[in-house]
Amino acid sequence: MKSTALLTALAAVLLTGCAANNGTVRIEPTYQEAASNQFLQSSREAVNKLVAGFDLNGLGGAPVLVATVVNVNDLSRSAPLGRTLSELYASQMAASGFNVKELKLRGDVFVKEGAGELLLSREIKDIARNHNASLVLVGTYSAAASYTFVSLKLVRTEDSSIVRGHDYALPNDRDVQRLLTVPR
Repeated sequence: MKSTALLTALAAVLLTGCAANNGTVRIEPTYQEAASNQFLQSSREAVNKLVAGFDLNGLGGAPVLVATVVNVNDLSRSAPLGRTLSELYASQMAASGFNVKELKLRGDVFVKEGAGELLLSREIKDIARNHNASLVLVGTYSAAASYTFVSLKLVRTEDSSIVRGHDYALPNDRDVQRLLTVPR
């Protein structure tokens, strides 16, 4: 009887020790979670708000260009965040019925390594003219302590007028922080 009680007590102590093991267990994201990712959703919603009620007939089928979203503090640089946002915006604009030109497929547009398709204001007219584009989607981001603020603008190429604008914020979660890191 004493040996059974002793074995039971020993087993309980061992099981308690196992339960207290604080080993790191990595939980992998699922495809379902990826499909409903808030980063993707917020980017799509930003474009939807930017183009809500926009009359596509007024464009006459003219292409729209999407520039790389750049760091507001250095307009000649972009982190992976800016390039990723630009890709998402282009996809959502195309899904919304815009005729979006893919700049990376054109040989006559210089794509700067590590920066994407940067369109600075002095270059917009020339590049747009070469592509017969009537609008360019441009944007900036600015990382703060808790959020990264993103500003989007649809700019008319003929006179550089802002046709539409939309601003929103991304939480500086682990994914956004990693995308803000500029590879060296």
